[in-house]
Amino acid sequence: MTDRIALVLALLIAAAIGADVVLNSGAASVFLLRKLLDLVQYVMIWR
Repeated sequence: MTDRIALVLALLIAAAIGADVVLNSGAASVFLLRKLLDLVQYVMIWR
């Protein structure tokens, strides 16, 4: 991955989080973080 691609992806992610905070009070980000924590706990069982 080149630096240019990484920068574009970082800007897109930041814009998506910013739009979520402005338009949805951050509810989608909280939902995704909770699902990520569930996934991490599920994967820890297999360890």
